[in-house]
Order: sequence, then C-alpha cells, then structure tokens
Amino acid sequence: MFKVLKTEGHARLGELHTNRGVVKTPAFMNVATSAAIKGAVSAEDLEQVRCQVMLSNTYHLHIRPGDLAIKECGGLHNLSTFKGPILTDSGGFQVFSLAPLRKITEEGVTFNSHIDGKRIFMGPEESMRIQSNLASTIAMAFDECVENPAPYSYAKVSCQRTTRWLERCKVEMKRLNSLEDTINREQMLFGINQGCTFNDLRVEHMKQIRELDLDGYAIGGLAVGEPAEVMYEIIENVTPEMPKDKIRYLMGVGTPANILNGVERGVDLFDCVMPSRNARHGHLFTSVGIINLNNNRYERDMRPIDENCDCPVCKRYSRAYIRHLIKSKEMLSNRLCVLHNLYFYNKLMEDIRDALADGHFAEFKKEKETIYSTRI
Repeated sequence: MFKVLKTEGHARLGELHTNRGVVKTPAFMNVATSAAIKGAVSAEDLEQVRCQVMLSNTYHLHIRPGDLAIKECGGLHNLSTFKGPILTDSGGFQVFSLAPLRKITEEGVTFNSHIDGKRIFMGPEESMRIQSNLASTIAMAFDECVENPAPYSYAKVSCQRTTRWLERCKVEMKRLNSLEDTINREQMLFGINQGCTFNDLRVEHMKQIRELDLDGYAIGGLAVGEPAEVMYEIIENVTPEMPKDKIRYLMGVGTPANILNGVERGVDLFDCVMPSRNARHGHLFTSVGIINLNNNRYERDMRPIDENCDCPVCKRYSRAYIRHLIKSKEMLSNRLCVLHNLYFYNKLMEDIRDALADGHFAEFKKEKETIYSTRI
C-alpha cells in the first residue's frame, strides 16, 4: 500500500496507494472537520487547490448529523462529493479536549457532548463502527490523548491502555470490513503512537504497536504546547522504530517549518487546522514570509497576496480588495484567504517532493525554513 520511491537522509519520497487513488508523499491533509473546510470551501475548491487528502472528524460527525445518517447517504465521499481519499480522525482527541467531564475505563470513555450535554460512550469498537459508517478511506485507531505535561506513571499506564485499545480496533475493523452492508470494505487502519514527551515511553510504545502490522502509523499527542525542539527530538527517536514500508503520519502539525523538519526526520503525512484558521484572521503565507492583511499598509496595495503564487485568488484579487472584505466582515474574505493558504500548503508539499526527487531537499529546507517563518 505504501512505496518509498527515493530517500535523502531520513526524508522519504513515496506513494500511498488507496482504493480512492494514489497519494504522493510527503503530503498535507486539508482539515474538513465536519466534512467541510471552514471558510465556505467546497470539495470542488479542494481539487482546484491541489488537495490530495481530506481529513474529517469522527466525533463531530457522530454528533451531527450522525454517522448512521451519513451511511444512509452513501458515506462521506457521496455526501461531500470529494473524490480523493478521506481520513477520519478517531475522535479520541476531541473526547479528551472538549469534554470537561469524562470517565475513562478499560472499555472506553463516557463523556458529555459539547453541543447539548448528551451522555455518550465511545470506545475502540464504537469508534471503528462510526468510521465504518462514514466509509472513510483511512480510519484512525481510538487512543487516549494525555495532556502535556503528564506524570510519567500515568503516561505509561495510558500507553499500555492505548495498545490494548488498538488491538481491539484491529479486530473490530476486520469484522466490519467483512460485512456485506459495509460501504468501504477496504477501509485502512492507522495506529497511533503515544507517550507524552517521554522518549523511552514513545520508543517502547512504537515497538509494541508495530507488531500489529497495520496499514500506517501516526505520532500523536504532539504540537500541544511543548517546544518545537522537544517535538523534533521525539520524532527523531520514534521514526527509526516505525516500519520502513508503512506510511508515517505526524498528527496536528503544523507550520511550514514544522513540516520541513518533520520531513527531514522521516515523516510522510501531516495535517493541521492552522492554515485555514489563520487565514480567517487575515494571516497569510507567502513565498517571502507571513503577511497580516489587517495592517493599514495593505489598504491601497493592488498587488496579489503573493506575486509568486498562481493560486486562483492571486491570479485575480488584490491585497487591498481582500483587506476591504476583511474589514467589512464579508464572508468572501474568509473564502479567498483560506483558498490561498491551502494552496500555499499543497504547493509547499509539491516543492518538497520535487526537491526530494532532485536530491536537494537539504538545500531547499535550509533556504525556505526561515523565510516561511518570517512575519512581514
């Protein structure tokens, strides 16, 4: 399912083969939490900005409109009309971040909906069933997301529980994929590595879960407030223990600099809400740095957001016009800014793949890392 085509140091150029097409890696997944990108961006728009994979969330879709309703509509692909691969997050992070009152047992987690307070139970089997109803291309295993920092003793117990939950996820997915009424009987399962910021727990947990021979492996529980250097150290320790013939996914990351450093350390797949969230506040990525269109300096600036960008927004609209839309609180400002940032990220991944193919990724990273982090 995953092929490494070329390497440069630990960085990998590859392909993930799915029943919804081939994903060229390294790749960035555009986050459509409720099966839509915030900012009035459609599935057609995603194709236009070169999105390869759409990421949606199990918890949010289970709450609204309900996974059974989505199954009756033919699954997420049919409902959203997005043609490429869709990855669904298991809901674990949302359960632990949105539910202030929750009870964790060996069976799973009982918590209250953040929408209406309704009591909900979710465990490995429930998460797999919901994701099967959604019929995503890739399902993420249900795991426990522990806050950073956490006591070492609790982090160790949590890792052990996450491993047991992962084993149950694998068994349940195999059962679901054998059912005649399952929409996507080739649904893939990715396991998640946990262990907070404790390198020994991270490495040991990765050694355990790789034995389950899953379709892919993710590093979770990072980019939640720890220094970037700590995150990079953990990645450096974990990726050597990850199977070389399976795709590697760093969850919830991140900035262009984070991505460049992740690729350098052997990561293939990324996702983050930041490019779309920042865009809705006028913070835009460009080839010369980050600009804030709220600033007065752009009031009469008739140049495109990025003079070196060929996205649909930069081909037509000026900074002055988009700034006017932002100040007027026009919905169109969100749409145009989000489209540009998503295009920037997807083009960044294309440039990374080209650099790997040509054998000069190290030079590309050195040149771009500081530029893409600079605020103008």
